Amino acid sequence: MSKQTLGLDNPLYDYLLSVSLREPDILASLREETAKHPRAMMQISPEQGQFMGLLIQLMGATKTLEIGVFTGYSSLSVALSLPGNGQIIACDISEEYTTIARRYWQAAGVANKISLQLGPAVKTLDKLLAAGQGGTFDFAFIDADKENYDAYYERSLQLVRTGGLIAIDNVLWGGQVVNSEVQDKDTIAIRTFNEKLRHDPRVTLSLVPIADGLTLALKRRWAPLLEPEQKE
Repeated sequence: MSKQTLGLDNPLYDYLLSVSLREPDILASLREETAKHPRAMMQISPEQGQFMGLLIQLMGATKTLEIGVFTGYSSLSVALSLPGNGQIIACDISEEYTTIARRYWQAAGVANKISLQLGPAVKTLDKLLAAGQGGTFDFAFIDADKENYDAYYERSLQLVRTGGLIAIDNVLWGGQVVNSEVQDKDTIAIRTFNEKLRHDPRVTLSLVPIADGLTLALKRRWAPLLEPEQKE
């Protein structure tokens, strides 16, 4: 994982932040507190949080889904960009991590926008689908256990509306996706997932090299046939 955009040395990364980052004090405080956490590498970078907030405003999103909360930086970034009637369904399994998140949601005045669902995310997503909420979400963010990325994606694709956006984090996995010597389950899961999305006609796709790699998958109104690959 990477807490800053891959491929930038420290001086260039610092410059990027100095000329573009508009981080509210509440987000900066959360980032500073999380930096002391033993699993601080799980937090998204500030430039990614700002980018996600921009996407929310650009889409005019009001109803969003988050799979993987940790200490709440991504959900807080989104909540601050949502209108007053905005809603986030936030899924996580950790009471410990999300206690920090809830404290900051409350301090930022956005706790009313966020419904935290503690438990396995697949079960939560299945309940949403069973309750008839398919096609009602504008945006979904996936940043949880990598072996379940495909399960989260397939359910998110049902839950977002046509023209809705799914953002998937850590798709470059600290560069390990191109290291053939790395064959752990998480890395294999990400490689397999990336290849699947490349060929998925249900979405318009872009992998943005921000932070640890963020895939954007726009749910299409129609599914065109993909051109067959040329064989050498």
